[in-house]
Amino acid sequence: MTTDTPTSTEVDSGNTTPGSPRRRRSGSVTGTGRLASALVSPTLLVLAVVVMYPIIAALYQSLFVSGQRLDAQGFVVEGRQFVGLGTYADILFGPAAERFWNAFWNTTFFTAVTVTLEAVLGMAMALVMHQAFRGRGLVRASVLVPWAIPTAVSALLWRWIFAPDGVANAILDQQVLWSSQAIASKIAVITAEVWKTAPFVGLLVLAGLQVISREVHEAATVDGAGAWRRFWHITLPLVKPALVVAVLFRMLDALRMFDLPFILIGQQKDSVETLSMLAFSEATNVHYGPAAAYATLLFAYVALIAFVFVKLLGADVIGEARSQVPKNRGARFRRGKGSAR
Repeated sequence: MTTDTPTSTEVDSGNTTPGSPRRRRSGSVTGTGRLASALVSPTLLVLAVVVMYPIIAALYQSLFVSGQRLDAQGFVVEGRQFVGLGTYADILFGPAAERFWNAFWNTTFFTAVTVTLEAVLGMAMALVMHQAFRGRGLVRASVLVPWAIPTAVSALLWRWIFAPDGVANAILDQQVLWSSQAIASKIAVITAEVWKTAPFVGLLVLAGLQVISREVHEAATVDGAGAWRRFWHITLPLVKPALVVAVLFRMLDALRMFDLPFILIGQQKDSVETLSMLAFSEATNVHYGPAAAYATLLFAYVALIAFVFVKLLGADVIGEARSQVPKNRGARFRRGKGSAR
């Protein structure tokens, strides 16, 4: 009795008959990919309309200027004219450079200072709200109240506080012109911004703290680690992913700061004018070309900061690291199992 054994060519080529398992798996993967594409396509379409179209439209608009102007011969020209990158050259190196760089440094300064203070205060709030004590629910609710208040309403509240006859001057027992003096205006904007958005950072950090097992802290305490060493070597590294994401979100939001200084201090104030306020000012004066150029530069600045921040600090915005953990664990388990054999 003889048995048919498959040749090497048949083994290498694999079983590709219509009913083979490999063919069924390939069809299943293809069907899953098509279903995923069909489900994601509406979202991609909405993003293309809501995000990509305004970016392309602003970039296109920034290449033109409109209104009355003088040509090279000194004649008044009216209408829309293509200038290419001329608007960007005027903004970066020309007559509008001084105002642009002032707004650029104001935006950067507000972002750096407010996000740093918010990260420190948010961490402190999270550590307090994470402790077990009577009235913890009330403390958590009260801490989130400033973040729940709309920014325009918050700006009006702080505008009354920093008024010449307001609470701030009454406490300091001095007559400080918070909306006129440069340093005072910056302090007012920073104070109002940190008061409103520090609870947001605290909320995200609190979510990260609640994931940390108490057994880790108990083991460190048994080993003789003090409170500061436990915070620096255990709490901070484990809560870093949540803290980095919170700081990233706050940086992207602070770079677009507009409504708070606009309402609290006022428009066209050199001490607090940001890039968003500058673009708004040009748009209200019907200078749509320069306004679009300012908006495009702000978009490029925000995108660059986000890219560098994610690459340097490894912000896990989409949960990529968490999705890879089970795979790594499975690989280690399979290697251990193979070595045991």
